[in-house]
Amino acid sequence: MNKKLPNTAYFCMEYGIDSKIKTYAGGLGILAGDYMKGAHDYHYPLIGLGLKWKQGYTDQRIDEEGNPYDSYHNNDYHCLEDTGVKVNVKIRERDVVIKVWKVVNYGVCPLYFLDTDLPENEDAWITGQLYGWFGEERIAQEMVLGIGGVRALRALGHEVEVYHFNEGHAVFAGLELIKEKMDKGLSFINAKCKTIDEVVFTTHTPIVQGNESHPLHRLMYMGANNGLTFEQMVDIGGAPFNMTVAALRLSRISNAVAQLHAETANKMWMHIDNRSEIIGITNAIHMPTWVDENMIKAAEEKSQVWENHMKNKHDLIAFVKERTGVALDADKLLIGFSRRAAPYKRSNLIFTDTEIIEPLLREGKIQIVFSGKAHPLDDTGKDIIKNIVNMTKKYPNSVVFLENYDMTIGKMLTRGSDIWLNNPRRPLEASGTSGMKAAMNGVINFSILDGWWPEACNHGVNGWQFGDGKALEDFQTEEELDNHDLKALYHVLLNEVIPTYYNNKAKWVEMMINSINSTKDYFSVKRMLEEYFEKMYIKNN
Repeated sequence: MNKKLPNTAYFCMEYGIDSKIKTYAGGLGILAGDYMKGAHDYHYPLIGLGLKWKQGYTDQRIDEEGNPYDSYHNNDYHCLEDTGVKVNVKIRERDVVIKVWKVVNYGVCPLYFLDTDLPENEDAWITGQLYGWFGEERIAQEMVLGIGGVRALRALGHEVEVYHFNEGHAVFAGLELIKEKMDKGLSFINAKCKTIDEVVFTTHTPIVQGNESHPLHRLMYMGANNGLTFEQMVDIGGAPFNMTVAALRLSRISNAVAQLHAETANKMWMHIDNRSEIIGITNAIHMPTWVDENMIKAAEEKSQVWENHMKNKHDLIAFVKERTGVALDADKLLIGFSRRAAPYKRSNLIFTDTEIIEPLLREGKIQIVFSGKAHPLDDTGKDIIKNIVNMTKKYPNSVVFLENYDMTIGKMLTRGSDIWLNNPRRPLEASGTSGMKAAMNGVINFSILDGWWPEACNHGVNGWQFGDGKALEDFQTEEELDNHDLKALYHVLLNEVIPTYYNNKAKWVEMMINSINSTKDYFSVKRMLEEYFEKMYIKNN
């Protein structure tokens, strides 16, 4: 890139940097953490803003009856340095003091966490629980991130040219940027236009209901309007105020996180006027965090691939034994599945037809290791986990559930499994970076053509697809789609995956090599950073 790279501030509700730092819930945070590490590695002018979550996301354990339950613990973070900076935001007519911490020792670009857990605050618990509680608390948290984040940047002395909102949670930063300009005498329209020119936005959620909105009277009561009138707020985000709509209207350009997701997002928001264009920039991963470099080297040299993989598989089996007491068999096909227990991800789909799946489990032909959390308020997600846990009781040597999913479990599974199963309802998986981690570790993807996989899949060469690309819109009901995808899953599993694993080890190893070599460059964070700067941050007009 020949152009000067603009100083960019990245706003995100969560960051997954390390298992010990409980400031993340799932994929959004993992992506943000990888992005911060990549910016540090490749010296990009990026600054991150997030929240110092006192208790973070839920710890989710399983009780004796197989029910998930949530618990919260106060965390001490020894990776934070006091910047000496405090800023104020008025929330519910009360001044909230926000302390600014800087993350150190984790190989990230400048990353600041905002903290309200201070004795002078009546509302000290605003930064208590990530995605916990209800509407008012969420608004307060987003005011700290957005309004407080911009004020923290000013107090720290950072000169920022581009503001990147990673998800709609950060949109109140746009209201603060407008307010700054109006305080200098600009009209609302001019202040909004100038703000649009310096904001970019990433949308992650391809489900309309998953895009957050709030009643406008609640925003006004909380002070989130930041001095703007009711009519001006409607102009930005509608009524009720939709955070994604507001971000689409307050940014000069937006992006989805895979090419298929860009198609989905543009369809989803086509009715919104005055919004920015949504382009596709496919997510990627920070390889040093997730990928065994011995597997990369082995694939390049086409030597010792199986031996290195078996070491990782034995490590996973030992990890499972330590966590659950279950002794898996290193010679048997091991399927990994770890992701949020949201209904559209269909974690337990593979168990649907007992006549097909149960003989495979009884004979030990396949072993499946699951992990994942349900949102604390998602009873359907918790029922999915309970169903999986029941299967572990029925087939204790073939089905395992690792409770309290975190980065450590994710890393073990994406290194040590033989195949990586993914079966969301297409097109509801925005990206799915766990599959990239698996692919680069020689764990062969076995997936619906959703998220990132249509861009990478070469069926039978570097992985397997099932479901022939059909989506929800092609069927009358979710049940019809589920039945269609289930038949396809079993067909490929029984006729391609299992026979290749047990009867054609040479082909399996060749597919592992192809999996690594076909993904390690394009789906690494370096390419993603380059695309964000070239297509989003640098103005091309």
